[in-house]
Amino acid sequence: MHHAYLAHTDEDRQHMLEASGYAHIDDLFAPVPEALRHPTINLPAPLSEMELQRELGRMARENTAADDQLCFLGAGAYRHYIPAVLSTLAGRAEFLTAYTPYQAEVSQGTLQVIYEFQSALCTLTGMDIANASTYEGATAAVEAMTMAARLTKRKDILIASTVHPEYRQVMRTYADALDMPIHEGDFVGGRARPEQFETVESPAALVVQYPNFMGQIEDLQAQADWIHERGGLLVVVMNDPVALGLLEAPGNLGADIVAGEAQAFGNSVSYGGPYLGFLTARQKYIRQMPGRMSGLAEDAEGKTAYTLVLQTREQHIRREKATSNICTNQGLNALIATIWLSLIGKAGLQELADICFQRAHYLAQKVAALPRWSLAFEGAFFHEFVLKYDGDLTALLDKLSHQDCLPGVNLERWYPELSNHLLVTVTEMNTVDDLERLLQVLEQVS
Repeated sequence: MHHAYLAHTDEDRQHMLEASGYAHIDDLFAPVPEALRHPTINLPAPLSEMELQRELGRMARENTAADDQLCFLGAGAYRHYIPAVLSTLAGRAEFLTAYTPYQAEVSQGTLQVIYEFQSALCTLTGMDIANASTYEGATAAVEAMTMAARLTKRKDILIASTVHPEYRQVMRTYADALDMPIHEGDFVGGRARPEQFETVESPAALVVQYPNFMGQIEDLQAQADWIHERGGLLVVVMNDPVALGLLEAPGNLGADIVAGEAQAFGNSVSYGGPYLGFLTARQKYIRQMPGRMSGLAEDAEGKTAYTLVLQTREQHIRREKATSNICTNQGLNALIATIWLSLIGKAGLQELADICFQRAHYLAQKVAALPRWSLAFEGAFFHEFVLKYDGDLTALLDKLSHQDCLPGVNLERWYPELSNHLLVTVTEMNTVDDLERLLQVLEQVS
């Protein structure tokens, strides 16, 4: 058998088997029940490049792109316009390494990008420090949670049920392993209610989302005051920081740590990833900031230089003492976010956020006026909102999907009490014509 892509020869494998005390490779898998062993891979004969491209094209056509449908999906994954120049810049060879830039003298480009990314996130969130990114929004929320526990030397975490349900699931997984009690409350009018946590004596943090999973804009200042009175920290989670082009920065409303997902900054929605988490905090918490940070300095000749800062050796060697064991970040995705933000600029981000806001409010008002439809919550929202349908929403969505119409996400999947409730997202990618077409479709089927 010829192993073109394997480094070991048949002789190497035989020596390894003999050293392990096995006569045949199948003996290695004897403890595994036969029904669970990997089946034989029946690959077709090799194809020429032209034939292969044709076959891949055929397979690709079985998928339907969001752009080919009336698509109003969001719920933590957002379609925003990606300028053509972005992929050209991000694809430059200088950027095509994700390795940690320990050697500053040969990593100035990567370190500068990290520094710019941190600076942009701090400016947007109103915070003082940022790390170079985490895996994605859910692990960023986890890092914020564990950071708050270390800072307060407390373990009880209060999480609003209006935080992304999948983020909460990941937070519960980590908290269980770390013996950190999680307290999740219900919501009223689509918003969190901190007062329901009064019975928890010494909370480490209150975790809320802004705008929250229902699209509603939480009263961060009131929530910050409430948790600060009890000696805890306010952790704010964000799914679509494009909202910061319009909304007040969480740092100006009492937030202690702001974590979230920056996919919306120039990263495409492609089968759920890869995404990039961000984590920002106040200056006084810098010693507990996990991950890597790039700092601005001068070299021996007085020239501008960048280097990793506050990298305690525990991060790399004494792992049990580390602030976090997440060592990989989403460097290329963070680069894309940084380029996207520099391309759109301050005024552009404000204009983009305003377009999303105006179109979402126009659509919400129009749909709510249709028979059988109504707005579920009365509070202010950015570009996501919840509609209540007087009928069988699951059957309706199934019917519409066959007409290439995806009007939103059924909330019953995460919130059983919200059956027949639809989470609708509008971005600049939804043209005014799209809004009118959706209204026509809903009017016909309702």
